Amino acid sequence: MKIYTRSGDDGTTGLFYGGRVPKDSPAPWAYGTVDEAQAALGVARALAERGGELDDILVGLCRDLYVAMAELATLPENRAKLGAGTTLVTEDMVASLEVLIDRVTERFAAPTEFVIPGQTMLAAQLDVARTVVRRAERLALRAAAPDSHVVAYLNRLSDLCWTLARWAEAEGETGSLPSRSEPPSR
Repeated sequence: MKIYTRSGDDGTTGLFYGGRVPKDSPAPWAYGTVDEAQAALGVARALAERGGELDDILVGLCRDLYVAMAELATLPENRAKLGAGTTLVTEDMVASLEVLIDRVTERFAAPTEFVIPGQTMLAAQLDVARTVVRRAERLALRAAAPDSHVVAYLNRLSDLCWTLARWAEAEGETGSLPSRSEPPSR
């Protein structure tokens, strides 16, 4: 199988469960930007300690973003074919981000003024990911179905990226963050 198909040479792209749309229509803009967010999180993962808690978190988030991309790449008439948690973002996925934000926030003292990104490479990359997620959220507003949880998920994910960046700053350059079993430090 070749990586190129030439089917997009006419300026259209194929969607999940069928159909084609112009590449500059709302859905490709939205899921393409989610793809960028996933890549930005991948760079953060490359900077984190392999096998550590942050690595695990980022892998899970990247998997969730596949779900968001699948949903955004589906025509409204094919939404019934989507599966909760595998190709359709759920309320539980949004709630799990809130739990994670709360858990991580307990581990560092929150900044009392605006943060200037760049204290560490890892934190800076998480801030880049946060901005890409925010752009994906804005674009998803035009592409997501009215009953979709994609926009809420992306909104929480950007909050989580900010939280993870501050945690990474508190822990230093290596991204060697405390394990899940350790109690929060105060």
